[in-house]
Amino acid sequence: MRTLFVLLDKEFRQFFRNPFLPKMVIVFPLMVMFVIPWVATLDVRHIDVAVVDHDCSQTSRRIVAKVAASDCFTLRKTAGVYGAALRSLEDGEADVILEIPRGFERALTTAAPDRVSIAANGVNALKGSLGGQYLMAVVGETVAELAREQGRVPPDETLVVQNRYNPTLEYRYFMIPALMIMLLVMLCGFLPALNLVSEKEIGTIEQINVTPVGRLTFALAKLIPFWVIGLVVLGLTMVVARLVYGLAPAGSIPSIFLAAALFIFTMSGLGLGIANGSANMQQTMFVMFFFVMIFILMSGLVTPIESMPRWAQYISRFLPPSYFVDSMRALYLKGATLADLWMNYAALALFAVVFNGWAARSYRKQL
Repeated sequence: MRTLFVLLDKEFRQFFRNPFLPKMVIVFPLMVMFVIPWVATLDVRHIDVAVVDHDCSQTSRRIVAKVAASDCFTLRKTAGVYGAALRSLEDGEADVILEIPRGFERALTTAAPDRVSIAANGVNALKGSLGGQYLMAVVGETVAELAREQGRVPPDETLVVQNRYNPTLEYRYFMIPALMIMLLVMLCGFLPALNLVSEKEIGTIEQINVTPVGRLTFALAKLIPFWVIGLVVLGLTMVVARLVYGLAPAGSIPSIFLAAALFIFTMSGLGLGIANGSANMQQTMFVMFFFVMIFILMSGLVTPIESMPRWAQYISRFLPPSYFVDSMRALYLKGATLADLWMNYAALALFAVVFNGWAARSYRKQL
């Protein structure tokens, strides 16, 4: 234990004497948390809408007013004929056309009311498709409101959509746990690997090679500082998420830190194992970048695993981040418990043992 403490003292001194790393560990997570949630979003705003109002009734005017007041839409044109609105769609001035048929308000009292028509610009598929869905929601909500105000039963076509765990559908809330995961991948995977390889390149690793330090002690001395850094960064990002975005974890904080600790152990062990088998910084960077890209693209962090081909879903079961992504979002947004996610915790613990054992065994003294 005394040898381990001496090596840890050396590692921490080396880290804090570095003019760049301590600043990066603090500034990089803060920049990611302050900037990325605002710019990397799938929330669509300012969808240009052209309205064709054939009815000119209280209901149609209410619908148009709702569209104009929403921050999702920009009302570009209100036309009396469909051809004028279609030209605006063809010219790129509008993304979606909302056509309200003649007699729409009167038909709402019948068993089979007329339906509004929505035409979307398929060139910009994201804005067009989401714009159409947003308009359907606005129309259905407005019709239901008017029916309740007049003491009528809303038509059967009126839909009530309930969004569980993220009622406002803020993509930012879905993205923030993912950013925390990406930060842990980058800091706790890359930094241990680069730290060891840099010692190889400058020759200081030879001083360890001539000592009787064992493999396990060497691995722990290299990994423990980055375990501490990872947990500190996670705590810092959680504070930023609460103070800046108002997002507090729905689940227990100890459960979040336990899952994060197991994932940090896994990523740091993987980084150290890759560094043990690398000869220089470039080789380590390329190998780590390969694994990080696979982790990000196939773990459900960006694309849902269920949307992937069957063969990709099988591969994702062997990727540690897939279990942490599922756990983090369930803990943060759904309020899941440790009992609900015990299989994910067990998988992460197994990965941590395997990767750290590999990191310890792959260390070879070259005298």
